Parts: sequence; C-alpha cells; structure tokens
Amino acid sequence: MPEPSAAPAPPRRVWLLGATGTIGRATATALVADGHAVVCPVRPSGLDRARDRLPPQASVVPCDVTDPAALQALAAGGCDALVSCLASRTGLPADAGAIDHAATVAALEAARAAGAGRVVLLSAICVQKPRLAFQQAKLAAEAAVMASGLAWSIVRPTAFFKSVTGQLDRVRAGRPYLVFGDGRQTACTPISDRDLGRFIADCLTDPARTGRILPVGGPGPALTPREIGAMMFELTGRPPRFRQVPPALMDAIVAGLTLAGGAVPKLRDKAEMARIGRYYATESMLLWDAARGRYDAEATPAFGADTLRAHLERLVAEGAADDRGEHAVF
Repeated sequence: MPEPSAAPAPPRRVWLLGATGTIGRATATALVADGHAVVCPVRPSGLDRARDRLPPQASVVPCDVTDPAALQALAAGGCDALVSCLASRTGLPADAGAIDHAATVAALEAARAAGAGRVVLLSAICVQKPRLAFQQAKLAAEAAVMASGLAWSIVRPTAFFKSVTGQLDRVRAGRPYLVFGDGRQTACTPISDRDLGRFIADCLTDPARTGRILPVGGPGPALTPREIGAMMFELTGRPPRFRQVPPALMDAIVAGLTLAGGAVPKLRDKAEMARIGRYYATESMLLWDAARGRYDAEATPAFGADTLRAHLERLVAEGAADDRGEHAVF
C-alpha cells in the first residue's frame, strides 16, 4: 500500500496508549502543551494513580487495552490520532504478544473506526537485529501500522536514561560497576524521557516525519558502559571499581536454562530473560549499518538537549534514582 504523501491537519483528539509509563507521561505532557485533547486509556485499577501523575488537562478513562471491545467502546468519542507508547513489562513471549503486538493492533483498528487519520508508534532500535520474542512482536506491530492506510510515523529510540542509570545506587554504596567484557564493546546515545516525549509529539504535525521509520537518540557522543560507569564514579566521588563479567558466562546461563526449560516449563521464561539480558549486554543501541556490518554512532540521529551527564548530576545532587516504572527489565 502506498504511503500517504502528506501529513493530515493537526489532530485535536489524541488517544495516548501507555500513558502511565515514564515515556508515556512525558509524551502526554508534550501533547497537552501543544493544545491537543489527550485521552489516556488506563486499566481501571490504575485510574487514581494515573490521574495523580498525568497532566490535569489529560482525560484519563478506564479501559483495558488488551480488550478489543473496551477499545472499540472509545470510538464513540471520536479520534483524530493514535499515539502508542505501549511496551510489555517483561518482554516474555506471552506478554510481548499481548501488549507489543495484539493490543497495539486492536487499538489501531479502534482508532481507525473512530476516524483517526494518523498514528505514531513507539518501537525500539533493537528491532534492527531481531532475535527475541518481543522484537518480533514489535516488528509485527510496525508492519500493521505501515499497512493501516493511515499517515504513520514509527519511532525507534536508542537507550533511555533510566535504562543506563540502574547501577547508580551500587556506585553510591561503594560497590563495583558491572560490565560485560571490558565494557567497551557496546555503546549508546541515551535520550531523556522529556526529549523523547517531545519528539513523539512533534511527529503529529511534522510532514517530514510522515511515512518514516525514525531512529533517534539523545545528544552525543555515544557512550560505552565503561564510560557511563566512570561518569558515575566521578560524580559521586567514589574511586573507580569495575567488575568484568565474561560474555561466555551469559552464554552458559542461556544454554543451561534453555536445556532445562525443555523439561521444566517454568524455566522457559527464565531462559528468555537471560537471552534478553545477553542481547543488551552484547549489542549496541545505535543505528545498524547493514552494508558495513557495524553500528554507526555518527549516523544515529540525535534529538534534544538533555545530556546523561546533567541527568546524573541532578540525581547525585538530590540523592535520587530514576523512576523505571513497570519496565524495570529494560
């Protein structure tokens, strides 16, 4: 199906899925700031918490996004655009199939029935080299978006600030920073929630982003895990201490759990979690240059002004830690 040639008029009523996650909240803030009427479908059990954390201008409505009938019930209020920040909590096959793919497709169909002309999907840069169940689910959702007939944008962010600051408390406590290998084999250009939320919101009105897959990171340069660890030691005033974990150890754990999972079904999820961990330990979150067979930091698009160093400085000064939401695996 041919891609739409131009972006539609700026939408007025936006369905925002995944609004209770940290990226979703930042996106809601950006959409409200742009004057959109933002409707946030939220699990009935999470309504009060969502209303406390989302902008007061956003409309929080009870809706289980895994229930197609509940999504269809939203259609009566109309919809100009769908923005999906949905992400499975664990990345395990059942969770990824239900959230990253099925719920996204059901919401897409409901939004189209409600009159939507545009969709923006938050995906992930790691789908460039798909080896995991959640990556396949995200690619299936991307395919559904591209085939929907709506004007579309697919956003593939690199790492988030919250996904690279998880060891700050270890460093504060004087414990070593864990790296795989020597900590220099992978790199990323992490992007803040605020900058990513702004980037997603801008997709609704920027014709140049229509019909495109959009990899995006924060302002460079690309950082290795060792460089991120060194930054934490510097900012906390702790002497650098690194502990190297051999990648072969992860391989052995994955192999052992996979073998055991054949006999003990409950270990299959643990094997998949180990595969996810190994993937993130051994693959860079940068644009993949297939022709050269390597990741390319220079070619990875950058957006925003928030830097990881400034973010860490604030966390250290406040004695705080990142809110990683429900998606602590990543």
